[in-house]
Amino acid sequence: MGASEEKTEGLITGINVTPLVDVVLVLLIIFMATAPLIARRALTVSVPRAATGEKASSSLQVTLTADRKILLEKSSFTLVSLSQELKIRQKLEPDLRLTLAAEEGLPYGAVVELLDTIRAAGVKRVALEVRPKAPSSR
Repeated sequence: MGASEEKTEGLITGINVTPLVDVVLVLLIIFMATAPLIARRALTVSVPRAATGEKASSSLQVTLTADRKILLEKSSFTLVSLSQELKIRQKLEPDLRLTLAAEEGLPYGAVVELLDTIRAAGVKRVALEVRPKAPSSR
């Protein structure tokens, strides 16, 4: 009996999950490291002219003019007052939609600053207004 008991002690009767856990943890680290890069690429920005585009359904219109005036539905605002106004409207209408129209020649930084203010006010649904591209003659 002693000989048969010694043989069964050396046999592996279960599955070793240590390599599986190692692989899963490495994959988790890779995904955590690449997730911020993927999120940055997900932000799409339309150029001032576009061949295709959909009309936004009822939404607020925010305009940034060439002289950097901010208009909300034709009323003039500063960045601070716009933020306060949008926070109030966001509380009244949680699914608030906003269309941002900026003059074509404006610096990129001015548009990004306005977009940051809109996002900080809690508005999640923002569309950029574009003009239809002239049809090409082929």
